[in-house]
Amino acid sequence: MNRYTRSVSAVWANWKEAARLGVYPFDYTSYEDHEQVFRRLRTLDREAWADAYSAVAEPFERAAGAAEREGDLDAARRNYLRASGLYRMARWPACNSPGKKAAYEKSKEMFLAAAKHFSVPVERVEMPFDGRPGEGKVVLGDFRKPSVPGRLPVLLAWGGLDYYKEDTADLFAPLLNKGAATLVIDIPGTADAPVLASADAERMWDAAFAWIRSRRDLDGNRVVGWGLSTGGYWAAKVAHTHAEQFSGVVDHGGCCHYTFQPEWIEKAQYGTYPFELAETLASTLGLNTFEDWVANAPKLSLLEQGWLDRPSAPLLLINGTADTVFSPQDMHLLLQHGRPKTARFYPGDHMGITPDTLPTIYAWIAERMGLR
Repeated sequence: MNRYTRSVSAVWANWKEAARLGVYPFDYTSYEDHEQVFRRLRTLDREAWADAYSAVAEPFERAAGAAEREGDLDAARRNYLRASGLYRMARWPACNSPGKKAAYEKSKEMFLAAAKHFSVPVERVEMPFDGRPGEGKVVLGDFRKPSVPGRLPVLLAWGGLDYYKEDTADLFAPLLNKGAATLVIDIPGTADAPVLASADAERMWDAAFAWIRSRRDLDGNRVVGWGLSTGGYWAAKVAHTHAEQFSGVVDHGGCCHYTFQPEWIEKAQYGTYPFELAETLASTLGLNTFEDWVANAPKLSLLEQGWLDRPSAPLLLINGTADTVFSPQDMHLLLQHGRPKTARFYPGDHMGITPDTLPTIYAWIAERMGLR
């Protein structure tokens, strides 16, 4: 199989427009921040990458601390977020080297410092997890709750391969405005997740549901899930494994079978994912190389695991018709099995991002929660 890798200049050329627009993974940062890094960067070596972006983040970390000491909380929030965004880039796309792991810790620290100054603050919660030997003992989550009386419905959400819980605050905020609480976790094998990706890593969700049920201010009968990209894989799975506990689940850009086959893995190397797609997917399994992913990915197939014809929670499938990251056939495979599902496919690449995409998802979630 051919393992294609882009050059530094090709990565930057592919990313320039997103950097100008300030869309993920460039949230809270400026075009000039990234231009400065890529002007000096000569290699995609993980440590060099982490060092280059961390150096650009440090001045904003210092500026945030100074503003906070002076009582300028708005400036503190903005600078903490900018530092967090740049440290996020320093650990991107995965925490698979010492420098990237250190950068992720800084990114979390900066995000939580900023989140103290949000109109609906973020609370870091620890949910007890009955892990096996070598696994973690807690599932960490970012919890937000609007000031609304009564027992609130819950958006239990998770990001994806490179999109961690600290990256999701703006995306999920509209559900706060509708009167829902939000609880965001990391998918197996990423960030703070206590388990690696495996054929039964959905055990992690048990901890989140137990925590929700323990809260008198939350309605455990109105929990909707939302997983993005690789998180969409876990959305499809937990919609089946936890079918009775979800009021509905959004699989936004996920995969389930064809994406794990060697033919697609090779094709995706030439898609829009900037670099190290297979290697980053392998890291969720505790592995490291392109070859590792090719050898082990098929074990994750939900078709081969036998889940797709079992009962599921109501599922909303969202993606782009020309996805180059995950096979578009995967969404169609889900439609051909099990309970009927709701689907909306948009023109374009991975995730099907258009002006209509997110409003469609918000409206579906609110309906499943019984909100306006």
